[in-house]
Amino acid sequence: MDDERTSLRERLVDAGVELVLAEGSGAVGLREIARRAGVSHGAPRRYFATHRELLSAVARRGFEELGRRFAGVRAEGARGRLEGVAREYLAFAAERRGMFELMFRHDLLSSDGQQADGPRLREATGPLFGGMVRLVGECIGDGERAPVVAAALWANLHGLAQLQGWGSVELMLGERREDALLAAVLTVHLGER
Repeated sequence: MDDERTSLRERLVDAGVELVLAEGSGAVGLREIARRAGVSHGAPRRYFATHRELLSAVARRGFEELGRRFAGVRAEGARGRLEGVAREYLAFAAERRGMFELMFRHDLLSSDGQQADGPRLREATGPLFGGMVRLVGECIGDGERAPVVAAALWANLHGLAQLQGWGSVELMLGERREDALLAAVLTVHLGER
C-alpha cells in the first residue's frame, strides 16, 4: 500500500513537472495534474493537503535538478567553480523557464514546503545556497561576509537570468555579450581575478 501511495504521489509530481515545463507555473492546477496523471480530480488532495504543497513538491524537483547541475561543475579553483555554477544557473533558467519561475515564487509555494509524507522544500534549497557561500568565502577570503556577498551574487544572477529570458540583455548590449556580462557580475561581487 505504501509503495502504491508513493508511486501515485510521484506520478502526480511528475505530471506537475511536465505541466510546469510545458506551460509555466500559472498552468499548474490540481485538475490538470490529475488529468495528466490519469487519476480522478480529487486524487491529489489525498496526497497533498493544499495546492501549495503540490507546487512545492514540483519546485523541489527543480531544486534537485539544479543541485545536480551544480554538483557536476568541474573547474579549477573556487572562482572557476563559482563561474561554472553561475553558468549552470543561467542555463537552467533558459532551458527550464517554467520550472525556474516556479522555484522562486514563494508566494505560490508552501511556506515551509512540508508535505504530509515528504521532506521540506528548504532542505533542497539550503545546500545550494550553502555551496555558493563556501565558494564565495574562498574567493573573497572572508567567511563572515560570504553569506551576504553570496546572496547579492545570487540576486544579481537571478536578475540576469530574468533579463536574458525577456530578451533585455540582447537589446541593451547586442548579441553574444553574455560572457562579458557574467564576467562583470563576478568581478563586482568577488573582485578582480
